[in-house]
Amino acid sequence: MRASLVAGALCCLTYVSAAAGHDFQCKSAAAVSAELAGHQVSSQALVKRYEARIARLNPKIHAVIGLNPRAMAEARASDARRADGKALGPLDGLPILVKDNIGIAGLPTTAGSLALIHNVRSVSAPVVSHLRRAGAVILGRTNLSEWANIRSEHSTSGWSAVGGLTRNPYMLDRSACGSSSGSAAAVAAGMAAAAIGTETDGSISCPASMNGLVGLKPTVGLISRTGIVPISHTQDTAGPIAHTVRDAAMLLTAMAGSDPADPATAHANAHRMDYTKALNPHALTGVRLGVARFLLKGFTPETLRVFDHALDVLKAQGATLVNVDDYHMAKLAKNENIVLSTELKADLNAYLAGSPPAVKSRTLAQLITFDDAHRQQEMQWFGQSMFLQAERTKGLEDPAYLKARAANLRLAGPDGIDRLLEEHDVVALVSPTQNPASVIDLVNGDAAMGPGDSSLPAVAGYPYITVPMGEVHGLPVGLSFIGPKWSEARLLGLAYSYEQASHAARPPTFAADVLHPRPARSCH
Repeated sequence: MRASLVAGALCCLTYVSAAAGHDFQCKSAAAVSAELAGHQVSSQALVKRYEARIARLNPKIHAVIGLNPRAMAEARASDARRADGKALGPLDGLPILVKDNIGIAGLPTTAGSLALIHNVRSVSAPVVSHLRRAGAVILGRTNLSEWANIRSEHSTSGWSAVGGLTRNPYMLDRSACGSSSGSAAAVAAGMAAAAIGTETDGSISCPASMNGLVGLKPTVGLISRTGIVPISHTQDTAGPIAHTVRDAAMLLTAMAGSDPADPATAHANAHRMDYTKALNPHALTGVRLGVARFLLKGFTPETLRVFDHALDVLKAQGATLVNVDDYHMAKLAKNENIVLSTELKADLNAYLAGSPPAVKSRTLAQLITFDDAHRQQEMQWFGQSMFLQAERTKGLEDPAYLKARAANLRLAGPDGIDRLLEEHDVVALVSPTQNPASVIDLVNGDAAMGPGDSSLPAVAGYPYITVPMGEVHGLPVGLSFIGPKWSEARLLGLAYSYEQASHAARPPTFAADVLHPRPARSCH
């Protein structure tokens, strides 16, 4: 079947669902939660509907790696609680997808690699346990860029040996970005109420932006990383990917919290809150925002035109905009490479050492050997140069690593975001999140992906949120709000105020490519 016919078939499915009253692509988690609370739908019915939608769409989107066979039992338990008047809160009964580098008890956690297909652990990651404690139904596992895009600098986002190539539901020949590609594409395509991703640098924000969604990368240490396949204990975190800012706030409320096994979360309980209480449509009134002009180099004229319109919306909502251009990003990249390479080896070796006996690759060196032995499946499109680089690092006591880490934390944090906010008297920085999705190129990898605004908050370990700000030729682009440490509530409020004023989100049309667009529609 030709791609255009496939896209047409998928698009027809989309509009049939809408006509039947189950507009999965537009219905937020908060709206589904309200229907559950009003007994308009059961959790069991939702699981059936989402699973049916996955069965229809996933063969072309490749967003979901596997379903949770216990999802219906979890939904049944939720419906029973609700019938007894004992619902656990707004997430109770909501079907959620989880990126397949986050541990779910009894299911494989593969990070997209064939080396981990037997990585079935008996205990879920705390972030999954927290979601279940709030009543969420774990619907299944999402595809990702293999090893969260840390195996090769020439990788193609969204591809893994386990899950194949995730495609962008806005245009099927376009990248869904990575590494949380499956989480974002699945939510955009209406395969779950929301999803969980992870980020080291851009892996929540980029997929969320390119799939027309809200993505929140929280402060490193607000959410436990225990049970998550690691890259960097300095920069790794999980976070929500969802239709709306309210959805992200609901999920973050359940996910946040201290974990004795993750020292970075020692202060999380002191900062966690019900983040939905921060959602004020007038949050932009009277605030000063810094326009991060130093991040704009490399964005296309079309993206910048959409950004200029977003700035007009911010001003119309009462924000004062201040140009900020006194920062240079060049110093961060070299240091970040040293930090990520060194921590990848140390952190991944520690994770693998605790793997079940069925997992035979128990060090980074053994993973490299595995990939070489399974070259046809694992390295048909790109190699493992970053793995090889990490294997050559000298450990967490290496003076070069310690110097690079200390320098970057200072440059991005106190001398970066903190200084810029203080000197310009602004509460947050704003910038475009990413250019529109590029055409998938398995030969050249992500070379044409273009700039993004993720590195500064990623290196600092500070939070930021992306929210839809419009489209370029039918492809979504996002607006980012970047803030200081523990500023999730403020950022959610600002993003919510912008979202309510802009109404920029549009559902995907499953177009074959930019030359064959399909009619866009609004969720409002």
